[in-house]
Amino acid sequence: MAKVTKNVSIMCFHDELCQVYNALMTALSLLREGSKVTIFFGSRGVNAIHKEKVKNLQCLPDQPKEVSDAVMKRMEEMELPSVEDLFVMLYMEGARLLACPLNVPLFGMSKADFIEGVELADPTTYYKEIVIQADMNLTF
Repeated sequence: MAKVTKNVSIMCFHDELCQVYNALMTALSLLREGSKVTIFFGSRGVNAIHKEKVKNLQCLPDQPKEVSDAVMKRMEEMELPSVEDLFVMLYMEGARLLACPLNVPLFGMSKADFIEGVELADPTTYYKEIVIQADMNLTF
């Protein structure tokens, strides 16, 4: 069966581990099926691309600790890749990783804080060239 090639825009506005993980796994699956994938991190999502904060993303922070711990334990048992590993795979396999130029300074960050491969989005062209041109726009 032939791979389906699409232009995919994924927007991640959260820094909750499950949301970030879902965004990255979806992006990686689409990328591996031949799609051109751009992931945009805005609002609290910029914390996911911070090279220190990415290590401390919380799973289900609005739930009791035992619920969060149970999900994390299941993820470990399933031997799922870490968020950091997913970012490396996405970058090395050709996904475009973009940060919101408004939210980066709002959250006290600079480009020096980014994990490898992340660039600032150009607000004058991002929507016109990425979002509007996309065959699919997904939001997490």
